[in-house]
Amino acid sequence: MPVAIITGASRGLGRALAEALAGRGWDLVLDARGAEALRETATALAAYGTRVEALPGDVTDAGHRAGLVAAAWKLGGVDLLVSNASALGAEPLVRLQELPLDGLRRALEVNLVAALGLVQEALPLLKAAEAGAVIAVSSDAAAEPYETWGGYGASKAALDHLAAVLAVEEPGLRVWAVDPGDMATDLYAAAVPDDGDPRPEPAGVVPAFLRLLDERPVSGRYGAPALLEGDR
Repeated sequence: MPVAIITGASRGLGRALAEALAGRGWDLVLDARGAEALRETATALAAYGTRVEALPGDVTDAGHRAGLVAAAWKLGGVDLLVSNASALGAEPLVRLQELPLDGLRRALEVNLVAALGLVQEALPLLKAAEAGAVIAVSSDAAAEPYETWGGYGASKAALDHLAAVLAVEEPGLRVWAVDPGDMATDLYAAAVPDDGDPRPEPAGVVPAFLRLLDERPVSGRYGAPALLEGDR
């Protein structure tokens, strides 16, 4: 069975994607900082009959990243690496003049540095896979200058560029940066707690990620809404 590592997998998009892959028979290595929520997710996904390794921890910890890859190796390798764990930099979001520099550093460490560290750790197994792929979960804020989203958006823009360079350096892999679009997630609620407008559930965009895995288009940046509509 193929094996996926998914960070930030205890809830939201990470959990929804993990559930979809479990339904397809994928074995999973899941990460999140909240141990209880991660255990509950792993128990629910194991009902699909797949093997699930749940490792609570912080992706900025090199030892934790090594543990994720070691767990995947024991399951058979790494066919897919999904960098979904994210930090906002400030909760709720604030204008750049008020953004704590330590918060910006945290966003860069989680969203960018840790993502690269995990790629570096997993790269030998990804290259050995028959169809290795990396998904960097991006954001519309990486491309558009939304007020108060500057720190988070900058970290995601850097992640997009990192993914693009990785695709050039590793042409045998597929490397996709994916903007999932608006979703009802805990991350968004923490970012803009006063925004009560309805938003789609994360499960609604998962078919866009599955389309990438099924069709394996060229490496690049993709928007989930366009994938769901059949465009690229």
